[in-house]
Amino acid sequence: MFAILGIVVTIASVIGGYAAPGGHLGVLWQPFEFIIIIGAACGSVLLGNPKSTITGIFANLGLVFKGAHHGKDDYIEMLSMLYAVFKLAKTKGDLALESHVEKPDESPLFGKFPKFSGDHHTRTFLCDYLRLLTLGTSNAHELESIIDGELEAHHKVYHEISHAVALMSDAMPALGIVAAVLGVIHTMGSITEPPEVLGHLIGAALVGTFTGVLLSYAFIAPISRNMQMCFDSDHYYFLALKAGLLGHMQGYAPQVSIEFARKILPDELRPTFQELEEVITNLPPD
Repeated sequence: MFAILGIVVTIASVIGGYAAPGGHLGVLWQPFEFIIIIGAACGSVLLGNPKSTITGIFANLGLVFKGAHHGKDDYIEMLSMLYAVFKLAKTKGDLALESHVEKPDESPLFGKFPKFSGDHHTRTFLCDYLRLLTLGTSNAHELESIIDGELEAHHKVYHEISHAVALMSDAMPALGIVAAVLGVIHTMGSITEPPEVLGHLIGAALVGTFTGVLLSYAFIAPISRNMQMCFDSDHYYFLALKAGLLGHMQGYAPQVSIEFARKILPDELRPTFQELEEVITNLPPD
């Protein structure tokens, strides 16, 4: 919603501010300048990044318009799921989780939480560490180091995606100058033309600089920033899972373990104690 509004406001402000005093909009339409700038920028991204980063850029562009993968309701469901898991483990022992983590698709426990169950990556993350508990892992500090290593690697992958977009933004003004210089070279080849023709050619060349700067600061850089904030927001989902797991391993009651997970969340994502208490009180029986 806000991303679309931002695009509309930017375009309306730039085009409106140019046209209002009598600027000719037709001069701004220079498709060959656009091909030089955008094509070279895309080529530099292809040249400077591995396939995983490039596919990640396209796969995550939707975040700019949809926002982070997890909202407040998803966190409430995830905390409720952790409560149900820890309650089962406290009541019947960690081995009672074995059938659920081995076949999570068929688990009636995870089936109560459809959003979590439908997210293959986060479900696999949790099940891998619950599986370690069923195998006898009991040292919370050792497990914390392993989780931190995995989260660091996971976060690095997404950082590389937003960083690649940021580098593309940094390159845009310079590529705009490249397009402008090529336009000037083309103009010099027509130096014998009358002034009105030369004026049009020079204006077309300058559109390259304008386009590069506008795309960089008004569109590509904000997209990079937006993607990074979405990635950071989703990172809290894994941090909450980690906090809950470590609380459970240290012997705390399920209510306390999920409170550890709840407290690390930022204000806009954190449910209140009362909201969470109401949800877990009304969970269906095992």
